[in-house]
Amino acid sequence: MKRDKLYNFLCSLVAVAAIWLAWLIAYVSVKNDYVIPSVGATFREMGRLLGQAAFWRAFGGTVLRTVEAFFLSFALGLVLSLCALLSGRARAFLAPVISLLRTVPTMALVLIFLLWTSPAAAPVLIAVLVLMPVFYASMLAALDEVKNEYGGLARAFKVGRARRAALMYLPLAAPPVLGQMGATFSLGLKITVSGEVLSVTARSLGGMMQQAQGYLEIPRLMALTLLTVFVGFLFEAIFWLISKAIVRWRA
Repeated sequence: MKRDKLYNFLCSLVAVAAIWLAWLIAYVSVKNDYVIPSVGATFREMGRLLGQAAFWRAFGGTVLRTVEAFFLSFALGLVLSLCALLSGRARAFLAPVISLLRTVPTMALVLIFLLWTSPAAAPVLIAVLVLMPVFYASMLAALDEVKNEYGGLARAFKVGRARRAALMYLPLAAPPVLGQMGATFSLGLKITVSGEVLSVTARSLGGMMQQAQGYLEIPRLMALTLLTVFVGFLFEAIFWLISKAIVRWRA
């Protein structure tokens, strides 16, 4: 087991080195800081950003919007997946709705929501509509698996559907759902920042990216992008640790 973990860690280091090498090759090939900034210039700009209060206000605003969208999507996905689990008619009704939400272009949603709401609210609504089908699909798949395995036993003991869902299906389906929450949060962060860029949201990482692009501050734009990626990795790690702790506690 330790050998496998060491091997995985080395593979991750190789991947990071490959990305850095590709960046270096692209920078040397183009030789234009307005197209591809150097690694040094990007990290120097990252250090300056971390020392600015404006960055932390923007960071807080973006994370708050992502958290709002994440938990709204989670709640909707949970309720709808339970409805689909307990009712075949509800599942049939939701199937085309979820498919529609998966296929609607994000750009179109941004433009529509900007007409109906504010630049601060539009990224949250967009992220909810993108994340909710992801939660719905993962939760329903986990619940279906538990139902197929234990549903017959529950029916044999004449356990009501609501009781089955609350005391059997949800607890047993929790570990696989929790295991995917980190990746889903990262996706939500990406969608939220994209919505902020398109909406030019004030006090947001996306708004700062739009401003940096407008003034051709490419090292700043790259630094903001990398910081967003690092935040996504951080939250993925946090959710991974939480899921592992819950699995150990249940064991």
